[in-house]
Amino acid sequence: QLQASGGGLVQAGDSLRLSCAASGVTSRKYQMGWFRQTPGKEREFVAVIRWIDENTYYGDSVKGRFTISGDSAKNTVYLQMNSLKPEDTALYYCAVRPTMSFRVTLTKEEYVYKYWGQGTLVTVSS
Repeated sequence: QLQASGGGLVQAGDSLRLSCAASGVTSRKYQMGWFRQTPGKEREFVAVIRWIDENTYYGDSVKGRFTISGDSAKNTVYLQMNSLKPEDTALYYCAVRPTMSFRVTLTKEEYVYKYWGQGTLVTVSS
């Protein structure tokens, strides 16, 4: 189970922090990521974090503005979004990639993420 929260309506330039709490799909070997989607478009990779060493990887459109982090004790991953733009408006999903090893290379490929949350809506007005 993945429960995403923290979405809302903000103005351009504002910040927002999303949270995703995981239960039943937790392991230090796993990776947790964020994707986003707007109507009529394909789901876009945002960021991913690897639990064992907190290594991260970002999509080009958010690099330098968004930061992914995690609290392994709470099985929760966060997405701090700064300098938000209207084009960041989307439904944001968290996802888990189950892996068999601790240091599997991070990836933006959607098909490897097997567990998905319900999404939280972020709307950025201009």
